[in-house]
Amino acid sequence: MTETLDTREFVLRSDPSGMFSLSEAFPIQCRDALALAENVEPLETDRAYRNIVVCGMGGSAAGGDLLGAMLNEHGSTPLFTCRDYQVPNWVDENTLAFGCSYSGNTEETLSAVRQCLDRGCDVFCVTSGGALADLARELPVVSIPSGQPPRTALGYLFVPLVSLAARMGFHPEPDWNELFATLDGCMKDWGVDSASRSNPAKRLAVRLYGKIPLLYGLGSWQSVVASRWKSQLNENAKCMAFANAFPELNHNEIVGWTLSETQASDQWAVVILEDGQESPRMQARARITRDLVRGKAETFTVTARGEGLLTRMLSLVYLADFISLYLAALYGVDPYEIAAIDTLKKALAELD
Repeated sequence: MTETLDTREFVLRSDPSGMFSLSEAFPIQCRDALALAENVEPLETDRAYRNIVVCGMGGSAAGGDLLGAMLNEHGSTPLFTCRDYQVPNWVDENTLAFGCSYSGNTEETLSAVRQCLDRGCDVFCVTSGGALADLARELPVVSIPSGQPPRTALGYLFVPLVSLAARMGFHPEPDWNELFATLDGCMKDWGVDSASRSNPAKRLAVRLYGKIPLLYGLGSWQSVVASRWKSQLNENAKCMAFANAFPELNHNEIVGWTLSETQASDQWAVVILEDGQESPRMQARARITRDLVRGKAETFTVTARGEGLLTRMLSLVYLADFISLYLAALYGVDPYEIAAIDTLKKALAELD
């Protein structure tokens, strides 16, 4: 089966919309996104922001989660990603807000951004157009290209947040050159034209085929990446997947493995996502957990690339794109299609 993924025609036979091409262009997208963000000047204000809120849904909210993880590591200002119509009660004039909607028409995000404005927040918007662009006519806005699924536009939706937050002093300026060089290497190593014998994305996709993946982040930011892996597998490969985090899962989910074979027999697969620089204590947790689930599930460990936090995060995120697309090819499903979401949106629209 692994060799099947070495045939470009097989891999792309269910991809008429070019999802693989969009993923292979991710390093270029990140470069473009940085250039777009640098054309937008940070706010000049005397406000001392107590917190940050990122308003978004789905792929448009993923950048908020990742930025929050960066601030947890290297910042001093807390960040909350709001995936709802209603922003938290504590949002006020001392909150910096980002409104992120790829289409610009996400109803939950529009509602949340309007509330931020009503409460006196400074607001940045990141969007390709729509009602959010109209709302942002008098606001700082990073205008990004339209025409692709939001889950393939993470560079456009995330890099501007990182750039603006760094220039406003919320965290150190990342090493952009390291990031771009690492992503270029990832694309070369994991892309369609890279043979299975040296392509870990293809090999892991084959091992996950027909399995129920449980994605375990070995730490705080790694758990955010695990959630991104889950959503990419859900949307691109149309398969169920679940995400959890160390050390929390060692206080509950680990006990669930006791009778796991009665629920799905040999269909479980655990993927541990690691930084590679975890403390000895966290490494021990991963090792002991692998021992406890041995015989109940196959376990795999995936390690981030790079030195800087942003590079390590995005290298792990990027791997999920390829694995989910290779799984879509193996399952014979169109990675672009999201019929269930479209059906839900249509049903909700009919209620208006």
